[in-house]
Amino acid sequence: MKLCFILDPLPLIKSAKDSTYAMMVEAARRGHAVEVMMQEALMWKGGRVLGRTTPITLTGDEADWYRLDQPRETALTGFDAVLMRKDPPFDMEYVTSTWLLERAVAEGAIVFNDPRSIRDHSEKLAVAEFPQYTVPTLVTRLATELQQFIDEQGDTVLKPLDGMGGTGVFRVTRQDMNRNAIVETLSHDGRRTVMAQRFIPEISAGDKRILLIDGEPVPYVLARIPKPGETRGNLAAGGTGIAQPLSDHDRAVAEAIGPTLAQRGLLLVGLDMIGDYITEINVTSPTCFREIHDQTGFDVARMYVDALERAIDARSRREGV
Repeated sequence: MKLCFILDPLPLIKSAKDSTYAMMVEAARRGHAVEVMMQEALMWKGGRVLGRTTPITLTGDEADWYRLDQPRETALTGFDAVLMRKDPPFDMEYVTSTWLLERAVAEGAIVFNDPRSIRDHSEKLAVAEFPQYTVPTLVTRLATELQQFIDEQGDTVLKPLDGMGGTGVFRVTRQDMNRNAIVETLSHDGRRTVMAQRFIPEISAGDKRILLIDGEPVPYVLARIPKPGETRGNLAAGGTGIAQPLSDHDRAVAEAIGPTLAQRGLLLVGLDMIGDYITEINVTSPTCFREIHDQTGFDVARMYVDALERAIDARSRREGV
């Protein structure tokens, strides 16, 4: 098979911990041809969606991990699958990429995660679809509503809808002397929508990343433990990732919502849970493959490429290829 990965600039990728790198290694191990493309190299030209793609050879040396061939313009329909693995921010350029990738799908390309589903799926607001698994939550840009929510809940977390890696996340209590300033700053004085949630004290045991592959949960989670004095477990905010077996409760939640997400073409989903509650449903470029594999020996990349091959084979059978 021939695969194309849309990803971040290669010099910025830390191969020792990068999930996309793990996917490419597993695909290459199976004999699949791998090419890479930057987001800006995606284009609509001559009535087709093309990309300036580059064949890549993986060296096996994580310090000097790739060799590139010459770039070339390639129709995305020329690949067995295109994997959108560009990290956020989810800005207008990201949205534009989903529009172009959606056109590629209309032309016959296979793209994961499905571009329309990526665009339509707000990673934070997605919890509203599954309220039975969430804590009390408010989404608004009205300061009066946010202040009332803080008063009612007593201990809350406020965050922007477009943040990542824990950026812009504040814990605000009823007695917080800075609560007015935090609400004003996060909402840009009422010009930006904010999510407020009741604080979940189980964050001390970790913000759990549950990976769903084609609707099925990986049997291990990565619990991201906040550093001392911090309430954010994000690895980017200094949290420590500890792999642990999936609990019965977390498995039940994952299995309840996984098939719904998979039906939308979301082959890989990062479900975030604190305690018994879902806090985010990540679909852009979920990670934690390497940490789980390194700590438990479970090969997440193998499970992912297995699912990818099944999806490609199923598409080929439907089309009689």
